[in-house]
Amino acid sequence: MATQPAEVLQMPRPAWMSEDVVMLSDMAARFFEAEIVPNYDRYEEQEMVDREAWEKAGATGLLGASVPEAYGGIGGNYGHEAVIAEALGHAGADGFGLCLHNAIVIPYIVHYGSEEQKRKWLPRLISGELISAIAMTEPGAGSDLQGIKTSAKKNGNHYVINGSKTFITNGQLANFIIVATKTDPAAGAKGTSLMVVETDEVDGFERGRNLDKIGFKANDTSELFFNNVRIPTSSMIGTEEGQGFVQLMQQLPQERLLIANQAIAMIERALAVTIDYVKERKAFGKTIIEFQNTQFKLAELKSEATMLKAFIDHCIAEHLKGQLTSTTASMAKYLSTDLQCKIIDECLQLHGGYGYMNEYPIARMYRDARVQKIYGGTNEIMKMLISRSL
Repeated sequence: MATQPAEVLQMPRPAWMSEDVVMLSDMAARFFEAEIVPNYDRYEEQEMVDREAWEKAGATGLLGASVPEAYGGIGGNYGHEAVIAEALGHAGADGFGLCLHNAIVIPYIVHYGSEEQKRKWLPRLISGELISAIAMTEPGAGSDLQGIKTSAKKNGNHYVINGSKTFITNGQLANFIIVATKTDPAAGAKGTSLMVVETDEVDGFERGRNLDKIGFKANDTSELFFNNVRIPTSSMIGTEEGQGFVQLMQQLPQERLLIANQAIAMIERALAVTIDYVKERKAFGKTIIEFQNTQFKLAELKSEATMLKAFIDHCIAEHLKGQLTSTTASMAKYLSTDLQCKIIDECLQLHGGYGYMNEYPIARMYRDARVQKIYGGTNEIMKMLISRSL
């Protein structure tokens, strides 16, 4: 029987996992295995998940789990989003961009949206009618969000947006995009505002190519262009201009924690498939697991993964109490993604030449893991943020 990723570290259930969170975790695992995994190779080939998959996820209750019941959600919290992300990673369907939709984009509407915006958008985000993206990165501004150039100029009861964005997750499918803009270029960070663009309702919006990435092939990642795109002033998030940078800073710790959740899930899967492989593969008349080097290496990797898992569970508990600091979230993001790449590299080595073959899951994990050290703020930026606490 195959080793299960969720069981490989043999840790007790953390206190933050209430019974309803456990039930959601089980439901998510069943959905991904039944609906996403059988189609995932095709998604990789077409470099995009079918829109139908989004709609099925919405119908199953896997979109917007942390949205209050008043707007169509189940009234969950980040714990619900965490187990969906981990179930996705355990299934090996990391390129399905619903975690960004759920735990990164939707919270901006929940926390900062007006009552009108919440009623207008949240039910459609939950159903999958709206697929979301957040457009921060530009060709000349990545981790330095203060350097964005995309502008939003007020013109009567509209804003006119001009600029371009790149590396935008869900970029080909998204019809609901939160765009980081400058409403007052002279004000620096204080001149940043977040604008919602419903792409089906505007002129002047263009998608560039679906970018050719090393990994995460199933996820559409795009350039976006805004050429005199007019949106109503009611599409700005917040009560007044200039609140965007603060909104971004307040939500980035959850984004970085989400990346850590994704990292530990892939680590658990990498260990599970590697343990199964070394128990079956033979060399010099005995299985690979019988060699002391294999035993010691897997013991080392399991120990490091267990410590990381305990830290991430601690971070989730802190976040649910509203006490997760930017420093701690930066630690979680940097430590988890560095360890993710290390462990997957070691697991690939234990596969020998077969680990380099795309037909083996560890090869895809090796390709997919690398970007985790870059997006959400590079790990160098994480260390800089941590150093400020010294």
